[in-house]
Amino acid sequence: MDYANIREHVKEEFTIYLNKHKHRKTPERYAILDHIYSSKGHFDMDSLYNTMQNSNFRVSRATLYNTIELLLDCGLVVKHQFGANVSQYERAYGNENHDHLICINCGSVREYKNGNLFVPAKQKTLERFKVSYYSMYIYGICSKCQRHKIAEERKLEKAGDKKETTKKTSKKK
Repeated sequence: MDYANIREHVKEEFTIYLNKHKHRKTPERYAILDHIYSSKGHFDMDSLYNTMQNSNFRVSRATLYNTIELLLDCGLVVKHQFGANVSQYERAYGNENHDHLICINCGSVREYKNGNLFVPAKQKTLERFKVSYYSMYIYGICSKCQRHKIAEERKLEKAGDKKETTKKTSKKK
């Protein structure tokens, strides 16, 4: 499904959901949905609020939170808790299946596309279960934090070597 079709499809899904649950169909709710499906990647509520403000669309935080709850309930948005206190969200449609690499040091989150885990051999075990999407969280230390740790260790080693050299020269005197 291409980008324009995805946006139309999610709009139709949201309209059906709003009608079914007797919620109002407001321009703000559709603008939030459109904004989410116009961008890729993860977002938190603050970044969503700020980007909407920067695009000259004024919407209250309460409307954002209420709309996100509706989008979660109808399955158009997925919520992640990557270990920090802030929830992250991403669109449910138009995303390829991917894993999340989460650094336990700095908290950065990277998406990693790993193909389809549900190869035909594995699908047999899921016969009576229709997979919509999946998400895997892989925790570790990112390359940036690893480089920083190595640099700190080298710095400490050099400082230790200088102390040893200073001790040896002061003993000789």
